[in-house]
Amino acid sequence: MSNLDIDFVRTQFPAFAEPSLSGQAFFENAGGSYTCKPVIDRLFRFYTQRKVQPYSAYEASRLGGEEMDEARQRLAAVLGVDTDELSFGPSTTQNTYVLAQAFRQWMQAGDAIIVTNQDHEANSGPWRRLAEEGVEVREWKIDPETGSLNPRDLENLLDERVRLVCFPHCSNVVGEINPVTEITAIAHAAGAFVCVDGVSYAPHGFPNVGELGPDIYLFSAYKTYGPHQGCMVIRRALGNLLPNQAHYFNGDILYKRFTPAGPDHAQIAASAGMVDYVDLLCDHHNGPKDSAAGSGAFVHDLMREHEISLLQPVLDAVKNRNAVRLIGPSDAGRRAPTVALALNRKAEVVAAELAGHGIMAGGGDFYAVRPLQAMSVDPDQGVLRLSFTHYTSRQEIDQLLEALDSVL
Repeated sequence: MSNLDIDFVRTQFPAFAEPSLSGQAFFENAGGSYTCKPVIDRLFRFYTQRKVQPYSAYEASRLGGEEMDEARQRLAAVLGVDTDELSFGPSTTQNTYVLAQAFRQWMQAGDAIIVTNQDHEANSGPWRRLAEEGVEVREWKIDPETGSLNPRDLENLLDERVRLVCFPHCSNVVGEINPVTEITAIAHAAGAFVCVDGVSYAPHGFPNVGELGPDIYLFSAYKTYGPHQGCMVIRRALGNLLPNQAHYFNGDILYKRFTPAGPDHAQIAASAGMVDYVDLLCDHHNGPKDSAAGSGAFVHDLMREHEISLLQPVLDAVKNRNAVRLIGPSDAGRRAPTVALALNRKAEVVAAELAGHGIMAGGGDFYAVRPLQAMSVDPDQGVLRLSFTHYTSRQEIDQLLEALDSVL
């Protein structure tokens, strides 16, 4: 495989040519990525040429509807699922609350659900509230030192009463990549469905959800170079089993069953730009063109290889510092480039000091209060989070390391 052409990559993101951002190195990508030009172009076109009610016969309406359909078709193909198994919603958190409501209606008192204390609250809180209906909530606990989830611990929680197992592809503070296929197989063998929060993983390469195997896979387009939409894969067997959450006349349309509100036409249409970008990278690097999933896998690996090469020097620079606790693995191959550091002072203050060195980073709990508490990190102190993605350059990593030397 060829190396990622970082210069080409950065030409696809207008932010890198923006004078007001010049000299600023962006290390809060886990909170939301820069948007690629194909998405911006599609959004601009929709708002200027298609901003009418879609799916009518007249030209602007017909084209608007076709662009929305194109986004669903092409993104689903990259994810390795059927077109109608992909739904869009206003955010991943809201999508999860809708799903939890469907499970609330479907499950019975005495049924059980498993959640982790490694998750962002979006894939924990909505499910934990099912306890109000008599559902037993069991917690799959992380190792308090490493933050890791052990699949063997999950096996001890499973029995015939468990209906759903919820866990993250990787945590937004621990960063370790969980073995989704292995965990899914364990849960399925016990008769449980699986819900994976992919928000912190998908920015580093779209996964082939069909091959991974979970019944639900959630991620956020605004963290995968796109518009502010929540993307939700629900496999057909589960989607048709759960009660409809939309208008009654949409109940037989799988991708509409779990989107009770009207869709954001422009942002859905613009989501096709994320696949445009994948195709651009694949073509530029002479990748395969036989299938959307194959192109997606090629680009996924391109991104990961580049990220790992940049991440390891960052981990090496912080893992042995006094008064700094690196959360999660120190091996770049085992994690996403989302690096949380517990310090001996308030993380927000340190993030502000980094801003003076041209480093855009964040400090706080990042809605990961449960995992921080489980690892004995005070959420009020928070963690300094340094997160990047494939469009980050080696020069920006050097800028970060120099800044860390000044503030830590």
